[in-house]
Amino acid sequence: MAPIVAVCTAAEQAEKLRRDGNNYFKKDRFGAAIDAYTEAITLCPNVPVYFMNRALCHRKRNDWIKVEEDCRRAIQLDHNFTKAHYMLGLALLQRQEYAKGVKELERALDLGRGANLKSYIVEEIWQELAKAKYLEWEHASTKRALELQTLKEACESALKERHSHNLSQMEGFLDEAIDAHLAQLESLGQVFRKAAEADMPAEVPDYLCCKITLDIFRDPVITPSGVTYERAVILDHLQKVGQFDPITRQPLYQSQLIPNLAIKEAVQAFLDKHGWAYKMD
Repeated sequence: MAPIVAVCTAAEQAEKLRRDGNNYFKKDRFGAAIDAYTEAITLCPNVPVYFMNRALCHRKRNDWIKVEEDCRRAIQLDHNFTKAHYMLGLALLQRQEYAKGVKELERALDLGRGANLKSYIVEEIWQELAKAKYLEWEHASTKRALELQTLKEACESALKERHSHNLSQMEGFLDEAIDAHLAQLESLGQVFRKAAEADMPAEVPDYLCCKITLDIFRDPVITPSGVTYERAVILDHLQKVGQFDPITRQPLYQSQLIPNLAIKEAVQAFLDKHGWAYKMD
């Protein structure tokens, strides 16, 4: 029995140290909090929350290397730890590991969808992911625009060169040749304008946006009435305003909300094609 008692005592001591660390953290005593969490980890090294809490302290100190280390340890212990994936994504973005950082943020977003309001951080994750994805799109869009412009100029130059050569060989019908050349240049311009359309910001379709926030969906849920809302927004409405659908006015309870996977996939497909839609106003 003695070993069991020892383990229980260690776990109790570790939990007390965690609570102490939390109190230090609230008072902005991050060094003391780190020490408390480190002692807790020494006593119980298999509790992912201790590593996560210490990572939050390192974040406050902008020590992103240690944030990354603790988040990786937390994920080793719990592969579905939403906040650990989120913080790891932030740490990787700080190191300009954009592709890896975005991957971790996307993982955190998927894990965070459907969580209860107390631990719901989807909007926070979305804000960081959207900034990273928009910058990624902006870089790629600028590169594509330069490539298209270079190709367009090369095509125009080739057409003009051929036109000049043809004119030198002709003895009549010059007006018709000039008109044909101008028509070719116009057609070429239309082709390149069409190619650039995907990178031109426009309106996000209404069906991809929440009817309350008017923002593109992050975590869409559908009601029995067939209306889709942003999860956090409709849950907030149910708690603070009343248990009814704000549009249909029909009775509505949290247990009746179902993830709208079709809209979620449609949103992702739209964002994959139109990266400009990640831009936050």
